[in-house]
Amino acid sequence: MNAPTLPVAQAKYLLPASLREAADMAAQHPGSFRYVAGGTDVLVNRFQGNEASTCLIDLGRIPALKGIARVDGHLRIGSLETLDRLMKHPLVLADAPMLAEAARSVGAPLLRRTATIGGNVLCENRCLYYNQSEWWRESVGYCLKCNGDICIATGGRNACFSELVSDTAPALIALDAEIEYTDGQAVTRTPLERIYTGDGVAPRNLPPAAIVTALWLPLGRGFTWAFRKLRERQSLEFTSLTTAMTLDSGGRIKIAMAGVDPRPVVVEAAATDDPEALVRKAIKGARAIDNDMFTRLYRREMIGVYLRDSFNTVTAARM
Repeated sequence: MNAPTLPVAQAKYLLPASLREAADMAAQHPGSFRYVAGGTDVLVNRFQGNEASTCLIDLGRIPALKGIARVDGHLRIGSLETLDRLMKHPLVLADAPMLAEAARSVGAPLLRRTATIGGNVLCENRCLYYNQSEWWRESVGYCLKCNGDICIATGGRNACFSELVSDTAPALIALDAEIEYTDGQAVTRTPLERIYTGDGVAPRNLPPAAIVTALWLPLGRGFTWAFRKLRERQSLEFTSLTTAMTLDSGGRIKIAMAGVDPRPVVVEAAATDDPEALVRKAIKGARAIDNDMFTRLYRREMIGVYLRDSFNTVTAARM
């Protein structure tokens, strides 16, 4: 028996030509709009019934959101730059090759030609019990993330553990990236990891009308790096565990992980620190539960496998 086909929610579609115009449109639809860039996350969630905004504001024609350039000792990447462009751009390959590798790990070629870096760092948290059709979720029972009263994965009523699944976010965080956003007037820059709340229902703390304009990566830090991703297939699949590790010229190690917690798991250490202590700290910080195709136990074991291998990679590259 086939599952019933449910209609996709209709929405007003707006196409601003400037940041000011986009902000004005958002102000005219408070609480009922959603920004769209590549649409590879938002539109899929709409078809599943997990996104029902009545107004979609497409940012794709705003020139200020594009461009990759070296500016004031940083690599500035416009939020509308596609993942395909990032993985091929000469400045990204020269200054932040781990970001190019992270972009290459996302989805399949067609998706990477559409998906944007801004959209990827803001992609909605995922869970095996949430990212299903409306018909499936109704039959099982709605969870905390879709206005239910229980986390189906844990049986708890207080917290949602849907997972951050961005692959570029861990790479950017390990590279000490900042995110730039605006409400149409003021412009704010802050370390990328600070926008993630750890709450699976409301995973980011950006202002409601904020438009992400760019990512800023520091230059001249002499990073060596290692990037690892666990998924069932080499394309299409969202991550079950992503680890990104950097070692800078000052001997500072920074680790960022996704796929095992509602927010990035971030660990900082020195190259002289005990690698096993570093692994234990990372595993302790990961609140992975059984809401993925791989079990919680397996993913936690793989944290150790990936981080030990990454530690050897970044330290060997320094020698």
